[in-house]
Amino acid sequence: MKIKHIGIGIVFIIILCLYYFYNPTIEGIFPKCPFYSVTGLYCPGCGSQRALHQLLHFNLLETINYNALYVIGLFSILYNLIIKGVNTYFNKGYYNYLNHPKTPIVIGVIIIVFWILRNISSQPFCHLAP
Repeated sequence: MKIKHIGIGIVFIIILCLYYFYNPTIEGIFPKCPFYSVTGLYCPGCGSQRALHQLLHFNLLETINYNALYVIGLFSILYNLIIKGVNTYFNKGYYNYLNHPKTPIVIGVIIIVFWILRNISSQPFCHLAP
């Protein structure tokens, strides 16, 4: 079991190194969005590869410009890890709002609204496109 976790960790580090050293805007080694390739519309994840590259270089504004939902997702993952860590290591019982039964519905609505708004070409929604 530990070997599996070590292998996943090594693959994760290799992927992060690739995104750090190679810019997805310039390099052609990264996969293109299949949804955008077929429809010409941006999906909620479009721009995430470029956002990751910018985030690894600490360019927060560029990260947000490529995909604002990406940053919100990272904050929710960070929140989840902090709550779980504090509850586990400090024996606390803080409530994790991500475990609320309605959280998946709220997240789904946010993703669908973001998906629709980022494909509107007029102001101010055009700024949501990568």
